Amino acid sequence: MFEIRVHGRGGQGVVTAAEMLSVAAFEEGRHAQAFPSFGSERTGAPVVAFCRISDKEIRLREPVMEPDAIIVQDPTLLHQIDVFAGLKQDGYVLLNSHHSLETLGLGELVKQRRSERFCTLPATELGLKHVGRPIPNVPLLAGFAALSGIIKLESVIKAINEKFSGKVALGNIAAAEEAYLLVQAMMKEQADA
Repeated sequence: MFEIRVHGRGGQGVVTAAEMLSVAAFEEGRHAQAFPSFGSERTGAPVVAFCRISDKEIRLREPVMEPDAIIVQDPTLLHQIDVFAGLKQDGYVLLNSHHSLETLGLGELVKQRRSERFCTLPATELGLKHVGRPIPNVPLLAGFAALSGIIKLESVIKAINEKFSGKVALGNIAAAEEAYLLVQAMMKEQADA
């Protein structure tokens, strides 16, 4: 079983991201579940959502405490809560930021782990560019697909088409495709360094 924890703030589509991730896994014939955990339910408050993906039926219902991957939709949370709590040693981390991991103060964390599993992505900017709204969730899902290989970009696109229609779907697909290519390019750059 592969477990993902998504951190963000209310209004950023954190719950939608986990749900779309589970739909993408379903599209690939896998079992998946997604569920949120709310504190104060208001725009801007920290929100966490969870997703599990497995080839077998999932019977667990508790929050993900030791994730295989963490997606951080709002980098201001890095200095507010321990978003990396319980992250498995070989876990993946995808952060919504145009800054480098070192600039974000995560150089030491990355040195202790597999650096090729850490990546930043300017997802908010991609949301603005393609959808006209600063919502980072869809670009981060596609970036996660590129970083981890757990799901395919095609499955993310199918999930987008299930959730959205018209211009919103087309904009999200464009954002997803660009995000996927950006993460692939960053990974190749890291491998060549």
